[in-house]
Amino acid sequence: MFGIDSPELLVIAVVALVVIGPKELPKLLRSWGQWMAKMRGMASEFRGHVDEMVRQSELDEVKKQLESAPGLDLQSLDPTKEIKSLIQEGVAEGEKAIAEVKAQIDNPLAEPESAPQIAAEPAAPPVLAPVPAVEEKPAKAAAVG
Repeated sequence: MFGIDSPELLVIAVVALVVIGPKELPKLLRSWGQWMAKMRGMASEFRGHVDEMVRQSELDEVKKQLESAPGLDLQSLDPTKEIKSLIQEGVAEGEKAIAEVKAQIDNPLAEPESAPQIAAEPAAPPVLAPVPAVEEKPAKAAAVG
């Protein structure tokens, strides 16, 4: 840690104990630890912001490259437009069907669309093949005994 070995840390601890005193040393170490934690947090936050800026600049560069590419239209690659148009077509068809049904309900005396056509001559009934007769045999009486 910082190029300080164990004997050097021991000398620093003894000098701090003599200069600061045994009563104040724990408070001082605690406040020093809190200060170090704050500094680490600030460094981490700063690093996070720098990383976010780098990612954003990379995204901007990629976006510029895509926009400058010849023959590539990013607007045509947007799937939401196609989905919206399909939904609007479905809604239009549904509204049309509802309007037709409503018109039929509002005008019940209108002619039906088309009546089923009935043939002029009735069709001949199908000819069935004769079924052979089944001979019944008398059941034998069971002897009780």
